[in-house]
Amino acid sequence: MGNHLQISVSLVLCIFIQSSACGQGVGTEPFGRNLGATEERKPLQKPEIRFLLFKDESDRLGCQLRPQHPETLQECGFNSSHPLVMIIHGWSVDGLLETWIWKIVGALKSRQSQPVNVGLVDWISLAYQHYAIAVRNTRVVGQEVAALLLWLEESMKFSRSKVHLIGYSLGAHVSGFAGSSMGGKRKIGRITGLDPAGPMFEGTSPNERLSPDDANFVDAIHTFTREHMGLSVGIKQPIAHYDFYPNGGSFQPGCHFLELYKHIAEHGLNAITQTIKCAHERSVHLFIDSLQHSNLQNTGFQCSNMDSFSQGLCLNCKKGRCNSLGYDIRRDRPRKSKTLFLITRAQSPFKVYHYQFKIQFINQMEKPIEPTFTMTLLGTKEEIKKIPITLGEGITSNKTYSLLITLDKDIGELIMLKFKWENSAVWANVWNTVQTIMLWDTEPHYAGLILKTIWVKAGETQQRMTFCPDNVDDLQLHPTQEKVFVKCDLKSKD
Repeated sequence: MGNHLQISVSLVLCIFIQSSACGQGVGTEPFGRNLGATEERKPLQKPEIRFLLFKDESDRLGCQLRPQHPETLQECGFNSSHPLVMIIHGWSVDGLLETWIWKIVGALKSRQSQPVNVGLVDWISLAYQHYAIAVRNTRVVGQEVAALLLWLEESMKFSRSKVHLIGYSLGAHVSGFAGSSMGGKRKIGRITGLDPAGPMFEGTSPNERLSPDDANFVDAIHTFTREHMGLSVGIKQPIAHYDFYPNGGSFQPGCHFLELYKHIAEHGLNAITQTIKCAHERSVHLFIDSLQHSNLQNTGFQCSNMDSFSQGLCLNCKKGRCNSLGYDIRRDRPRKSKTLFLITRAQSPFKVYHYQFKIQFINQMEKPIEPTFTMTLLGTKEEIKKIPITLGEGITSNKTYSLLITLDKDIGELIMLKFKWENSAVWANVWNTVQTIMLWDTEPHYAGLILKTIWVKAGETQQRMTFCPDNVDDLQLHPTQEKVFVKCDLKSKD
């Protein structure tokens, strides 16, 4: 499994850093633009930067805005009373715009309650180059985007504060350069970086990449930061006011090479490419998901690292420590970048529900033990059965363990839980041996596990609950035994 993943990361980095070695020439192949599912992909005849505006959610061609040509604003249906959202794609390996662009255009235009102008910065002719050359071109493209926005400001009195740039991979840094090229004290409204590119940007100064200084509000979603040979496809360092790291940010569920057969069924001969870029592009689909499922917003929780988050130690929303990932994020400007973590599903809708469980064990056996547990949760809406519980270490004499549990479904308010020590041949033999020894002892002894209290915190609702054994006269937990816990009035454990 590890070898497959290493190969996939190596391939991606090969593509990013040595595109010619992976079969791409420099500037000699035709450039193209994806014209939609029903239209042929035709090469562009002239390398250029194009600004396209889309009239509705079904528009796949777009209408070209030409700076200094005000008649194109009316032709393309630009509405100066609505905000402007500009999508900026990243580096290209085939000279074609990717299909996710039309998905995000459709998702933005379909939100009738929040009408916006939706545009695309088509810089495919400058993006379809050796990676290092494409990186150099990002500043040029950013300056051209700034020139367009300044023209709108001068000709239409269109405020730059109503501009939202959404940049994927290299496009995130194009967005940053656009923001920093605007000049003056006022900034553009918002920049969203979707897994901003890492190679040649990681560790550079803020004026060499996307940074919080480039807009009034900057958010970033990091989905492919796993390093190989000191490099990662997506930038790892925080570069925004809010930096989200779904599933830790290094890799994404459903994107392993073991998923290749599923991708073959969906993408045919392009399956290997889709598998390789799956984690990188997940940032885009998480953002689209936030538009399509506004009632299922993903919540990120501020935390110092993924290890602490995996123990459930960071589900605290006080003092702005939580925020929604995606389009409807709360736009405040913290003095210092905030890093937020969350878990997601492998497909849309991506939302899960985060819970911290603190479980107090007393081990009356002489040595630490590592049994297998499952837990069943009963809520006011749903019941989830047999969730595997992994403590990550042996249970010692008297200790409280904290862990994160995530649920795909909203179970409502948790009202009861069942905790079971799953059977195994090894533990059955150990337990039988202990009980046999105890029978020959003249004094009454109790050996085994006592499970006293379970404290629960729901991340999304911030509700705290305490659960105690239903039968307080029998606290011992034996192999194969299941204990029922109900709400009690003990003080919640912080």
